[in-house]
Amino acid sequence: MDLVLIRHPAVAVEAGVCYGKSDVPLAAAADAGAASIAARLAALGARAPQRIETSPLTRCASVARLLGQMHEGVAPIEDARLEEMDFGAWEMQRWDAIERAQIDAWAADFEHARAHQGESVAQFDARVSAWFDALDTEAHGSLWTVAHAGVIRAITARALGLPLARCVRWPLEMAAIVMLHRGASSGEWQLARWNA
Repeated sequence: MDLVLIRHPAVAVEAGVCYGKSDVPLAAAADAGAASIAARLAALGARAPQRIETSPLTRCASVARLLGQMHEGVAPIEDARLEEMDFGAWEMQRWDAIERAQIDAWAADFEHARAHQGESVAQFDARVSAWFDALDTEAHGSLWTVAHAGVIRAITARALGLPLARCVRWPLEMAAIVMLHRGASSGEWQLARWNA
């Protein structure tokens, strides 16, 4: 099974703003972003998708719909478990405007702190892991998933058996592509591409 994880393109939000689960628009037209992603996927040799799943947030779902239209009308399935982390009261706030003590408390208890009253990292990770654990890992096709940086890191950590705190440090650009492959004989996931 091939699992192709696609981060949404750049959003129309000022740099330095926490937008997590907020439904913000893309900075450019979705069709331009989808065309660019499709061309890069083809250059990477990605197999055509048998299925596309997506976060229901507009910045992902709009791109997923267009990618589906490019591949014999594969209709994307929206799944709320693929939404970005809910940062609660920090949503749409500038990171440098959030009280330093709250940021420090979050960093001191990375997995369980909820100073923002949104999701803790542990809650977010459990939600995303529930999606991953429900995958039909016996399938031999290709699943494309359009999601967010945090979601992609959580899925990769789960697949590779790594702590999420480790994957959080890996760079992941806008519209980045991550490719995972699960061998039919070994049953083990392998990272084929990161931030491509």
